[in-house]
Amino acid sequence: MRKTTYVIIATIVSIIIIVGGVFALIAISTPTKQATPSSSGLIQVVAAENFWGSLISQLGGTHVHVLSIVTDPNADPHEYESNAADAIAIANARLVIVNGAGYDTWALQLISASNTLGQIVINVQELVNQTIGANPHFWYSPYYVNDTVNAMYNNLVSIDPTNTAYYTQQYSALNASLAEYNGRIDQIEQQFGGTKVASTESIFVYLANATGLDLVSPPAFMQAVSEGNDPPAQSVVQFQNLITNGTVSVLVYNSQTITTETQSIEALAEQYDIPVVPITETVQPPTALFQNWMNSELIALQNALEQASGK
Repeated sequence: MRKTTYVIIATIVSIIIIVGGVFALIAISTPTKQATPSSSGLIQVVAAENFWGSLISQLGGTHVHVLSIVTDPNADPHEYESNAADAIAIANARLVIVNGAGYDTWALQLISASNTLGQIVINVQELVNQTIGANPHFWYSPYYVNDTVNAMYNNLVSIDPTNTAYYTQQYSALNASLAEYNGRIDQIEQQFGGTKVASTESIFVYLANATGLDLVSPPAFMQAVSEGNDPPAQSVVQFQNLITNGTVSVLVYNSQTITTETQSIEALAEQYDIPVVPITETVQPPTALFQNWMNSELIALQNALEQASGK
């Protein structure tokens, strides 16, 4: 009886080994996954961050399903860690939009791992001819936004040429909607161009250039905060002096990358009655349109500059 039991167990184990080997061979011989339309017929799009996700959603309209991965208003996007759901979403996407420049390396790693055939990837850093080590906050440049929106439109037409007329209509509507945001940038430049301002982080560099403001905060301080490092002691002293001696009119404060040093600078600015303008890395609130979010920040900046000029 006992011998019979051993024989049965041995047979079962052998079957399991054989079946496992068959599945292993199937897995090895299975070709790389290919991007295919969803059952709904919509183009599956993944945006690593919701600022790019908002723009592609407006362009694609009823013909796309967009998933934006980084959306949390209370988290620093620089520190985002991907998960299995992100990997699955990216593997199944027909179009993926990443920021690049080291901002979302996790997304590039998932794209490389999935190796989905036929998948189109828009890497904004490469699109605007910037290096990996460049300031990654490209969505704060109206020029880079325009280039990216154009690339999104061209890729949607390439993927779904039968609906070109629809995408062209959406593209025109989005550009018209971006006009207020672009117009306010021009207004600030005309009114306050050359005004000395400071920022706790490099997120504001592109917008400062676009508005003609003179961003004088120490680059070493801004870059260190952006990279999650402690600013050099000398840059902290330099920043403090800019505030205490009245050099800067406005402080722009990244409220999504808060550190002891940035909080100290903010408190010092308030102590010296310098207007503080909070800005964020991701669209706030997450359901807002990109241009409405940007325009609200520009209005706050414009008001702060007017307040400072009226002292």
